[in-house]
Amino acid sequence: MHKRFVLGLLLCAAAMGQPADSMREVLDRLAKLEEQNRALTNEVRELKERLGPIGTAAESAPLAERVDVAEQRVAELNQTRVSSDNKLPISLTGMMLFNAYANGKSSAGAQYPVVLPPNGRARGAGATFRQSVIGLKLDGPTVLGGAKVNGSVLMDFFGGGTGLNQTMRLRVASLDLAWKNTSVGFAFDKPIVAPRDPDSLAQVGLSPLTGAGNLWLWQPQVRFEQRKSFGERAGIRAQLGVYQTAEGGAGVTDAYSGSLASSRPGYEGRFELFAQRGARRIEIAPGFHASSTRVIGQSAPSRLFTVDWLIRPFSRISLTGTYFRGQNTGVLGGLRQGVSIVYTKAGDVARPVHAQGGWAQVKIQATQRAAFHFFGGQEDDRNRDLLKTGITKNQAYGANVMYRWGSNLLTSFEGSQVRTSYFGHTRINPHYDLAIAYLF
Repeated sequence: MHKRFVLGLLLCAAAMGQPADSMREVLDRLAKLEEQNRALTNEVRELKERLGPIGTAAESAPLAERVDVAEQRVAELNQTRVSSDNKLPISLTGMMLFNAYANGKSSAGAQYPVVLPPNGRARGAGATFRQSVIGLKLDGPTVLGGAKVNGSVLMDFFGGGTGLNQTMRLRVASLDLAWKNTSVGFAFDKPIVAPRDPDSLAQVGLSPLTGAGNLWLWQPQVRFEQRKSFGERAGIRAQLGVYQTAEGGAGVTDAYSGSLASSRPGYEGRFELFAQRGARRIEIAPGFHASSTRVIGQSAPSRLFTVDWLIRPFSRISLTGTYFRGQNTGVLGGLRQGVSIVYTKAGDVARPVHAQGGWAQVKIQATQRAAFHFFGGQEDDRNRDLLKTGITKNQAYGANVMYRWGSNLLTSFEGSQVRTSYFGHTRINPHYDLAIAYLF
């Protein structure tokens, strides 16, 4: 329509007596403009086809907005990128954890006392980031006939004291070679016979319920696992391994510590049977531990039978726990009084302390964001095996609520109590903790 209008004006001008040469010059210029316009339109169309949907989105967004988005994306890539000299995929993981806590007068100044001293009164309160955890996960290559290599290492700042003396320490680490039904692992971790933990953000520097039924001690170990499925809903996991005990848990007095071996091999096995139907699941795993403590030239055996479980009768309720019975539990993270050295007419005798104990937890997933945990545990050592200063029983119980504000942010409030019984008296300490955790 526009072209016809211009042409009509030109014809009118010509009819009014305009010179023919001027008319011809105007028409030539108009033809050139039309040719340039077609060429420009074709170039724009080709550019859009090359860019596809990106070009369409870019065309509609303002330039400043596109620059901001690009800068933000580059910043995110720089934050998440972790490189290694051998070009292996490595991811950063961990938890920044803030704890504000308050204790009763039997805490002896500890942040979260697991065993109460026989005397002394000192209330305590404070705040700390010491239980923050940082680690790396390795997604390694495929080697040795299809074995997938995976590894991880986790550290925290719970070593040292308080204030500025918050040194980094190794928590757990593992390096595993996993085939379809078989795995071989090298680890610094909990005992094979006690893999589970209660849920808590108040006690992270040590496993929750340490000294009160949870055999938690992180130690070097080598483990072998074989898996067998019975259809899609059931199976068995058999684990065998060698665990390096911590003989300081034998708890011998200073007079005999020079004759105590610092570490010994412990032989462990765990056999987990599991079945699942929908959201319901059950896991039952009996296990054993066998080692010997060498002190004053004698052997004091450590022999334990264990069983741990997970029972989920409904999607929102889970029951977990562990039970053990045996002797000399201190070398696995039980009470540090696994061996008593007593005087007899025949001379000093290293006597293992018999014990039984365990822990249990009920978890209620109230909503997708809120979960309640109720837990308790104890270790009960046989009185006639103990020295007069020994702990006859150590108990702990408590509850917490955890709320997830988003995919990365958690808060928790926990209240708990520790009861440590000696011959003739019992010490009691309440503990309250508010935790804020950012997961990364």
